[in-house]
Amino acid sequence: MTDHPLTVTLDPYALARELSGKHLINGALVPAASGKTFDVVNPAKGEVVGQAAFGEAADVEAAVAAAAKAQKEWAKRPARERGKLVAACGQALLAHVEEIARLITLETGKALRTESRVEAGVLSDSFTFYGGLAPELKGETVPFSPTVMTITQREPIGVVGAIIPWNVPLLLMALKIAPALVAGNAVVVKSAEEAPFAVLRVCQILNTILPPGLFNMLSGMGPECGAPLVTHPKVGKVTFTGSVETGRIVYKAAAEKLIPVTLELGGKSPMIVMGDADLDKAVAGAVVGMRFTRQGQSCTAASRIFVHSSIHDEFVSRLKAKVDAMVMGDPLDEKTDIGTIVSPGQFEKVKAYIEQGRKEGGTAHACSAMPTAEALGRGLYVQPVIFTGLTNHSRLAREEIFGPVTCVIRFDDYEDAINQANDTEYGLAATIWTNDLKKAMDATQRLEAGLVQVNQNLVVQPNISYGGVKTSGLGKEASLEAMLEHFTHKKTIMINMA
Repeated sequence: MTDHPLTVTLDPYALARELSGKHLINGALVPAASGKTFDVVNPAKGEVVGQAAFGEAADVEAAVAAAAKAQKEWAKRPARERGKLVAACGQALLAHVEEIARLITLETGKALRTESRVEAGVLSDSFTFYGGLAPELKGETVPFSPTVMTITQREPIGVVGAIIPWNVPLLLMALKIAPALVAGNAVVVKSAEEAPFAVLRVCQILNTILPPGLFNMLSGMGPECGAPLVTHPKVGKVTFTGSVETGRIVYKAAAEKLIPVTLELGGKSPMIVMGDADLDKAVAGAVVGMRFTRQGQSCTAASRIFVHSSIHDEFVSRLKAKVDAMVMGDPLDEKTDIGTIVSPGQFEKVKAYIEQGRKEGGTAHACSAMPTAEALGRGLYVQPVIFTGLTNHSRLAREEIFGPVTCVIRFDDYEDAINQANDTEYGLAATIWTNDLKKAMDATQRLEAGLVQVNQNLVVQPNISYGGVKTSGLGKEASLEAMLEHFTHKKTIMINMA
């Protein structure tokens, strides 16, 4: 902990160079034990902007050791004191919102105005929110016997390993780190290899307030860095956001140690638009719900849109017009609505799905216009695509694409729409758009998803319990419940007074 705030740097290229080759362990920026690094690429221009430290088992060992040492003293502090420091982290981040937003834009290709600034702001809010929940870390009295005082109390788990994705790294990190810290734990976070610098900068800012070693950050690949973190004997809890495939690997490794896990995995979120829906609001909701400004790189993306036949054609026409009006370009340009795909591998995957949809007989309605600036010629830009003519059995409707591709599927019967919406291995989010209160309430009960919304498609918000069912994950985030149930143990204490 230091009393010296960091200087705000609005040049993301300079900041990426400054942070290159470093982890943050025990309060200090340090190179990887091996000295190895890997390139971090700006997906808008295809240029290397810095090198991230290549984390391996030795780095994990150093970070966990620092965390375990710091956690013992941290847990002794009163919960409200911990909460005040975590809330102070939120306030410190406010001064760096623009800096962090520019840095996350540089490394992920997300548009600054429509995506990154919003995420950087919610990052700060998440720490402030959880800091205020510290007094809720309380136990219960149990009416066991008049002569035996029986109480419960919440105790921290110890060291938490947090593995975060690249699509919304700051928000999803905050929803793991903030409740873990308030609950009395120490944390080691592993960033996504595509987006390490903004996460590292946040860790650096928070380490000006938190005790050294309490919050550590590693960058690296899954097998070399993530796996040793999950299997480390001193890591007592793992929280992971990512693909279903990797989530299964994490779950199996944690099961060998018999430690708790929280998994926020994939989604294939349905959006049902009834014939009586407000068409303007539903179309706007589809634009937001598909996260087109994020190039569809969202686990809650409304990638299956079931539209009643009576309004299907009009809905598609209006949706295409809305997306056509969005500007795709340099993510750091204030005029840009839509940025890039994050990496060459993801870019090729999305393009392959679009081609697959055409092979299956679907009609691909390409939207917006590709940027023409020469400097963006190597950028990973993909036109958003609205597919019609595909069924719920299409690969595009079954598999998570994680790109700007949605299927608009015609239906005639409400029961059929509900059945098709639930006909998926995923269960993260769902929406229904209707002015019929009876159908809306019925749908909220029958849609198989962890988050169901009516006539809106909001993104994750602090204080709104968030998490999926089926293969979309285990556990909840973003709420008081998440802090109490996933970052503490409950101890029962019995005192015989007879």
